[in-house]
Amino acid sequence: MKKIMIAACMAAFSMSVFAQSGTNSPYSMYGLGVLSEQTSSFNRGMDGLAYSFHEKNQINYLNPASYSALDSLTFIFDAGISLHKTNYGESGHRVNAREATFEYAVGAFRVAKKLGVSFGLIPYTNVGYDFSNTKIVNDASSTTSANTTFTNTYSGSGGIHQVYLGAGWEPVRGLAVGANLSYIWGNYTRAVTNTYSDAYVNTLQKQYSAEISSYKIDFGMQYTARINRRNAITLGLTYGIGHNLHADPQCIIKSNNSQTGVSSSDTLTIQDGLHIPNTFGAGLLWNHKDRLKIGFDYQLQSWGKLESPDYVYEGNTPVYKMVSGLYQDRHKMTFGGDFCPAERSHRFFNRLHYRAGVSYATPYIKINGKDGPKEISVSAGVGIPIINGYNNRSMLNISGQWMNRSCDGLVKENSFRINIGFTFNERWFAKFKVD
Repeated sequence: MKKIMIAACMAAFSMSVFAQSGTNSPYSMYGLGVLSEQTSSFNRGMDGLAYSFHEKNQINYLNPASYSALDSLTFIFDAGISLHKTNYGESGHRVNAREATFEYAVGAFRVAKKLGVSFGLIPYTNVGYDFSNTKIVNDASSTTSANTTFTNTYSGSGGIHQVYLGAGWEPVRGLAVGANLSYIWGNYTRAVTNTYSDAYVNTLQKQYSAEISSYKIDFGMQYTARINRRNAITLGLTYGIGHNLHADPQCIIKSNNSQTGVSSSDTLTIQDGLHIPNTFGAGLLWNHKDRLKIGFDYQLQSWGKLESPDYVYEGNTPVYKMVSGLYQDRHKMTFGGDFCPAERSHRFFNRLHYRAGVSYATPYIKINGKDGPKEISVSAGVGIPIINGYNNRSMLNISGQWMNRSCDGLVKENSFRINIGFTFNERWFAKFKVD
């Protein structure tokens, strides 16, 4: 009962401080937005490597089977923030953007032998952009003056949040299974506004929006095989169920003329127009003496089979309907590792965790019939133990990550991010004997 009350208090605290992870990426105007990394601070030091990590003192929610390894005497609470700077470049023009974001808050503890529980809040997707372009009207058939200009303004905000409760159990030695049950919710609003310098020409706006309230279920498995006393290999597998989100995206068409005062509005709605894909993950990790851990992850998200709402023309008639070919399957590969010279050493630098990783991901969206932006990223980080008179289990995880997101003929993004996470790990559940 005590553990449940502590977990409830931590969950309430997490809800009160959780904020949507931000983005300024123009690519968030497509699909459900930019997909969140959904990794904690210790994973980010290895560029997201996670599926085969089976740690007793870190929360690895990307594979819920890992909860079975949690220490029986402690309660773990992990929260992280990021500081990032992104350079956007297109046709010789460059713009910089800076952000500070509260990323996630998660907790975990063991409820019985070989049975661990975790809960928390993490972002799922992010939408955020605001830009415009202006051109001169040069259509010979236009009734506007030769100096008339038109401006297209694109703006969007929102995203999807995720709160989860999961459990991991090791029924037989070396084999662990687990599951996360999540509630996902949020909204997005996207607008495209076309205005003219000639007041007699109508201003036209298309506004896209949706409210999401649904569930998400993810399963995980890990199997560890001992090669000898010094070496072990762990296989990790995950599966996330894809399904309809039962959300009804809308497109509102607004026309307004400031000179004549004439305006009109038309609302188009698609029933059950949003989905999330089936997601498959596999990872392999080599563990040498619990000092050196090197692994490889592969993830497949089956977006290609899904349709997406879009405003299109059928002949000369505009319609808002479900369209195929706007998504494609997303593949992500990650290689990384963790090295700790001697976790129980009395020397401070021997207890540090040194981490590094690299990853490559294909896009899940198509833009004008072409592949969206691919992602290449590299990271390095360190886990710093917090050592004082009453605590030697907590850890400060710091990492730096560089990411390049690019698409032929479109915006190129170069982002540098500092990730900071604190893993609070205390012996709350130990029983002390008094003489």
